[in-house]
This record gives sequence, C-alpha cells and structure tokens, in this order.
Amino acid sequence: MTIFISLLSMIFSSLIGMSGAVIRTLKLPILSQIVTVYVEIIRNTPLLVHVFFLYFGLPAVGIKLSALAVGILSLSLWGGAFAVENFRGGTDSVPKALIESGQSLGLSTWQIVMNIIVPLGFRISFPAFSNTAVSVIKNSAYMTGIGVVELTFMAVDRMAYDFKTYEMLFSIAVIYLILIWGTSYLFSKIEKRLDFYKKTTERVNTSGNLVKKFAVSPGRVDQDTAP
Repeated sequence: MTIFISLLSMIFSSLIGMSGAVIRTLKLPILSQIVTVYVEIIRNTPLLVHVFFLYFGLPAVGIKLSALAVGILSLSLWGGAFAVENFRGGTDSVPKALIESGQSLGLSTWQIVMNIIVPLGFRISFPAFSNTAVSVIKNSAYMTGIGVVELTFMAVDRMAYDFKTYEMLFSIAVIYLILIWGTSYLFSKIEKRLDFYKKTTERVNTSGNLVKKFAVSPGRVDQDTAP
C-alpha cells in the first residue's frame, strides 16, 4: 500500500507541478495568483494538518472521502506545491532563444509550451523533483494517523499486539531505507538520460571537434593551391 500511495502521489504531483509551473511562467491572469496562493499555503503548513483537514473537516460540509483517497490527495497536493517550484525553476531556465525561434516559426503559445517549455523544463528540473518524490515516500507514513493500512500502520498495529517495539521499528526503517535507496537509484539513472546541459555540451564539443577536423589552415591552402 505504501508503494501504491507513493506512486500515484508522485504522478499527480508531477502533473500538478508542471501545470502550475507553466501557469506561473506564462503569468496567466488570475490562474497565476491562484497557483501562488496554493503553493504558499501548502508549503507553509504541516502535512499532517492537511491530512486531518481533508479527513475530518470535509465531512462537516458534506464531503466524505475514504482514508485511502485522502492519503493520495493530501500527498499529491503537498508534493504538487513543491513540484511547482521545482518545475518553475526549470521552465524559467529554458533558453529564451528557443522560445523566440518557436515564435518566429509561427508556433502558437500552446505549441511552444508543449513542444519547447514543458519538455526542456522537465529535463532541467528533474533532479530537484526527484528530491520531492523521495519525500513523498517518507511522508506516506503520516497516513497512519487516519487509518490507512500502510507500512507504518502495520508496524504500529503489530507492536500493540506483541509489544515487539524495537524489532518492528527497526524492520520498517530498513524497508523504508530500501524503498528510498531504490527510488533514488532509479531517479539517478533517469536523470543521467535526461541531463539537458550535459547533452548540450556534448553536442557543442562534437560540433567543435568536427569543425577542427575539417578546418584547413591558411598555410596549407596556399601550399595546395600554389602553382
């Protein structure tokens, strides 16, 4: 259940984050202000408050969600707020020359966003987002407070049954360590494949080497063309 909650929350967080980053980068009226307020509220309040508000507060206005739905929603909103800033750093770093090139080709704003800003912004900001994704896994432990049967909940339940506190806490610490290490390793592999600046530098170096290879010095030209 921990993996299921974390995986869905990562996906929804990335969607929220990229959408919010594009809105803030384009400075869309009203929507940009809404995203800013959302980010500030979520980032400056504890996650446990969000969980309790959604689970215990929403029923007061006639909205009742299951514990699992609240867990996924709260983690997605929390991760999405941080992902907005992660991805905004990437979208703001997209070279302006590429955007101007798209405009000169007659691309619409939507085409520039989907074909230039989003792909490059995602690649640039992926390392920062990977830290947020790892935090989502660790914060899934908060869901035990509303009865979601995840890793920490099972450990606490077992401790109440047979009082093996040390063994259970040590066991879930090892499991979390394996999960987070595995996730970090996977993200590092993806990061290497998406490294925008490294690939750009390699292309530039390759182009430079080709120029040097095929360049002909003036002395050699004179010698070859001399009568």
